[in-house]
Amino acid sequence: MHFASTVVRPPYEAGSAYLQVTSGCSHNACRFCTYYKDARFAVSPESEVEGDLMELASTGVKFPRIWLQGADPFLLSYEKLMRIAGLVHRHLPFVKTIGGYGRVSSLRNKDAEQLRKLKDAGYSGIVFGVESGDDDVLAFMNKGYQSSEIVAQLSKMDEAGLAYEMIYLCGLAGHGKGIRNARRSAEVFSRLHPDRILIASLTIFPDTPLMADIRSGGFIEEGEGERISEMEEFIRGLENDTLIDARNASAIVSPYGRIPEHKEEMIAGLQSAYRLYGEDGLRRMRRSLQMI
Repeated sequence: MHFASTVVRPPYEAGSAYLQVTSGCSHNACRFCTYYKDARFAVSPESEVEGDLMELASTGVKFPRIWLQGADPFLLSYEKLMRIAGLVHRHLPFVKTIGGYGRVSSLRNKDAEQLRKLKDAGYSGIVFGVESGDDDVLAFMNKGYQSSEIVAQLSKMDEAGLAYEMIYLCGLAGHGKGIRNARRSAEVFSRLHPDRILIASLTIFPDTPLMADIRSGGFIEEGEGERISEMEEFIRGLENDTLIDARNASAIVSPYGRIPEHKEEMIAGLQSAYRLYGEDGLRRMRRSLQMI
C-alpha cells in the first residue's frame, strides 16, 4: 500500500479501508494546520491506485467502506473520481460506499448532476473542513474561500442528495470573538443540510503561522469558558435537522446528539461541565491532551 503521510480520518472511520488517491493538501496554507506537511500535493497514478486495491483484495477482508486518503481527494475531477469508483467496485465488489475529505473549493469543478452520478457510484459521507462561517475568521486563517461560497458549493451536494458532513472548529476566532463567530457560523451552516456537524476545538501547534501570531500578539487564544460558551452559542443557533458530534481528541467536553431533539440537553451538558470543572480544571485537561 502507498501512503505518503500518516492516515488522517474521523474517529468513526476506524473500520474503513484506506486508499491513497492524492497525497498532501492542494491548499496547504491555513494558518493553524499541521496536517500533510510531510508530503507535497500530488495525484496518485491510477495504476498505483489499482495496485493498492488488488492488495486490499488479496487480504480476503470484506471492507464495507473505502476512505480515500489525502487532504482533499474530492478535488479530483468528476471523470477521475468515477474511474476510481469503477476500480473499487471491480476489485472490491463488496464495498458499499466511498468517502474522504474535501475542501469547499473541491466542488468548483463539479455540478449537481455530476455529484448525483458520483452518489450513484457509491460516494457518500464526504467530510468538508469548513471550520467557520465568519468571513473575518476565514480570511485571517487563510481558508481560501468566504461564507457565500460555502453555501453556493455545498448547496450542490444538497441538490444532488450526496451525503456529506461539515467541521466547525471552536476557538478559531480567538479571544473575545467566539460568540460572534458562533452566531455567524450557525447562520451559514443552517442554510445547508449536512448529515453530521463535527465540532473540534482549536489546538495551537509549534511551527505554524498561528503560533507566530500568538507570540507577536496578533492572536489571543480563547479560554476554556469562552470555548464552551462559543460551542453553546453555535449549537443554539443551528436550525438544521442533523447530528452534532464533538467526540474527538481535541474537545474536552464532547456533546453528541441530534438537533433539534437534543439541543437543550447538549447545551445544559456544556454548562454543567463548566460548573463542575471550572476554568482551571478544563485548562489542566487541555494541557494533558496536548502532551499525548
